[in-house]
Amino acid sequence: MLVAPLSPRPSRATWLLLASLYCAQGLPSGLVAHALPALLRQQGVDLALIGLLKLLALPWLLKALWAPWVDRWRHPRLGHARGWILPLQGSVVLCLALLALLDGPRLLSEQFSLLLGLLLLINLAAATQDIATDGLTVRLLSERWRGLGNSVQVGGYKIGMLLSGSGLLLLVGQMGWNLALASLALLLAALTLPVWHWQERPNPAPEQAASGPALLCQHYRGLLRQPGMGAWLALLMSFKLGDSLASPMIKPMLVDLDWGLGALGQLTLLSSLCGILGALAGGWLYARLGAWRALLLGGVLQALTLASLASLTQGAADSLVYSLALLEQAADGLSSVVLFAAMMRQCRSAHEGADFTLQASLQLLLAGLVGATSGLLAKAIGYPGLFLTAGLLGLLALLLLYPARLRLSANTPARASVDAAPHHSTPVR
Repeated sequence: MLVAPLSPRPSRATWLLLASLYCAQGLPSGLVAHALPALLRQQGVDLALIGLLKLLALPWLLKALWAPWVDRWRHPRLGHARGWILPLQGSVVLCLALLALLDGPRLLSEQFSLLLGLLLLINLAAATQDIATDGLTVRLLSERWRGLGNSVQVGGYKIGMLLSGSGLLLLVGQMGWNLALASLALLLAALTLPVWHWQERPNPAPEQAASGPALLCQHYRGLLRQPGMGAWLALLMSFKLGDSLASPMIKPMLVDLDWGLGALGQLTLLSSLCGILGALAGGWLYARLGAWRALLLGGVLQALTLASLASLTQGAADSLVYSLALLEQAADGLSSVVLFAAMMRQCRSAHEGADFTLQASLQLLLAGLVGATSGLLAKAIGYPGLFLTAGLLGLLALLLLYPARLRLSANTPARASVDAAPHHSTPVR
């Protein structure tokens, strides 16, 4: 297959486009992962029910089942990426607007099932949009720029989580539920403007070689049959298990430690900024250390910071809470970028979008199931026991680095093919 020549530096408009898309994807996640656990706990909702919010991530782990069709279908007028992103992002705006019209306290208590239904629709749309966005990122960025692209991905995503997490908590405290959710819907609408104005050049549709289940087999058979892929997938699915167990219970724990919504919002703001800095550091470390060593360092930092949260008990100094929360988010950002960069390394040329989606779905499979049990485990062994268990899980996952070392060290990063080169899509300058 022909290899595209080294591409020039992507334009500012390209980075703005990608940052806005990944920031938009972070908005639903921040709402579910940061804002809602605190709001629900304030309403007296049981920890077990709060932990079940993790099940709303099901579309993210199942999206590989429809990813090949997202790769193939394109809108005759809007184009391939815009044909998916614009209507999906618009549907999330509508769902948020509907949430803004409903009564917040009732929605968080007696209308809890309605809240879950709307959040599930939001996650379904956001997960499907992510398929199109990841494929677009691969087409716009050559291999030379994909390391920085991962930092933009995680950084933009964390900014979105920051705005809908701490930002929403602050707004709910000052403006109430309705105006806060309306502001979130307006923000997402504004983040749609870059892709709305972006001019996508026609991209030829792939050949219809198969359909139905055969299309799934055709897409993924080659990836799964690569040497050492089993060891890599085991590491991939285990690497963030500790984080998935601990993260849903951080906000409820702080609420139980008598932290108010305003204080939680300020803490999440600062810790999220540290997460963005950690994401930038992760891209730099990956380039300097390589996949294996960067994963080892990121995994150790992640496990230690999660275990350190066990020291937060009643009467813990605010300075200790801030220090540990900032370190935990920095380690999370660093380890996430390193993991995503290693995932890109496993993608085959001309199959990058589907290959990345499958890996992301598998990574979320165990993480979602483990995260759903976090509330039950916190009730059984307490918050300190939960965070110590999470740190232990993180360290145990690193044992899988050894069998995966050949895959991480010997595998050559996928080269950008002519079909995936940036010349198919040009952002407006």
